[in-house]
Amino acid sequence: MSDTRIDFLYLSEPDMVAAGVTDMGACMDTMEEMFSVIGQGDYRMAGSNAASHGAMVGFPEHPVFPGMPHHTEDRRFMAMPAYLGGAFRMAGVKWYGSNIENKASGLPRSIHLFVLNDTDTGAPVALMSANLLSAMRTGAIPGVGARHFAPADAEVVGLVGPGVMARTALESFVVARPGLRKVKVKGRSSRGERAFADWVAATLPQLEVEIVDSNEAAVRDADIVTYCTTSGGAKSNYPAIEKSWVKPGAFLAMPSSLAPDDALMGEGVRKLVDHRKLYEAWAEEFPYPTYDEIPIIGCHFTDLVHDGLMKEEEIEDIGLLLHAGEARRRDEDEIVLFSIGGMPVEDVAWATRCVATAREKGLGVPLNLWDSPVLA
Repeated sequence: MSDTRIDFLYLSEPDMVAAGVTDMGACMDTMEEMFSVIGQGDYRMAGSNAASHGAMVGFPEHPVFPGMPHHTEDRRFMAMPAYLGGAFRMAGVKWYGSNIENKASGLPRSIHLFVLNDTDTGAPVALMSANLLSAMRTGAIPGVGARHFAPADAEVVGLVGPGVMARTALESFVVARPGLRKVKVKGRSSRGERAFADWVAATLPQLEVEIVDSNEAAVRDADIVTYCTTSGGAKSNYPAIEKSWVKPGAFLAMPSSLAPDDALMGEGVRKLVDHRKLYEAWAEEFPYPTYDEIPIIGCHFTDLVHDGLMKEEEIEDIGLLLHAGEARRRDEDEIVLFSIGGMPVEDVAWATRCVATAREKGLGVPLNLWDSPVLA
């Protein structure tokens, strides 16, 4: 008789830390490998084109049923499933609830779990705390871009929105460009700016921190620029950026919203995305104008294609470039604008590597699903 027993591994947040989830260099290497795999097409996500970000449950502004949550910024539940091939060959899903009001009680805005599954049987392999998993893979993607497209002699980072996402992005920039010496920071409040400066002093003491009073001041003379803001509501809330502010040769890593001027969308700026089919999926799920609903600059690219103001071939896919060995700058003065939307294949990749390390170190708690299923 076949063995029907199914056990899986539970990893708490301390277990994940011990398994190396916060190792930015290793995470960046894993994300680069992931990009090459999806550049070959060896992956599946949800949606009709197998490249959807995920499925979201939102809430009405004025619910009529007692107990139903009402809409606020970042109030949602979301499932992000994926399969990733290559050396990974695993499936998984990130599930999380999010509410910006959590911060008032000392909780993260979003609370994540991740389940890794065997691709043959579908059985769970591991269940893990995933806030750090998600934060690290999100921060590693800008670093992969910087590794290939930022100036080799980059010294200054301009950063707008000094939150959690900005911390991991800055860590990845330092891995990609060890010569960085300064970060210019613009936040919404002096309290947030000071907290970020204190974190940099404790974590990346080689960097000088300059608090600036405008987006323009953060962007000017920076070799690497990133906006890590949360901008709920209308597109008019998106933070501004103008091409005239941008240093020739700068690398712009954008995992959140921004309001670019027409010049930044024009000639002389290279348009790069983490996965072109991701934006095609968003354009199908949130029909034009997509950027009004999904505040990721790549959705502005697809809107401009819809309007006839940008050609599809102007949108380059970093996975395709990495797989082809062509992920590099064309010249010293080109500006590269990198849109980062986030994909569950990233979570699958980093979870797979962290679980392997956890097993090697004997971390976590084995849990039993069943010895023999009642229904089979």
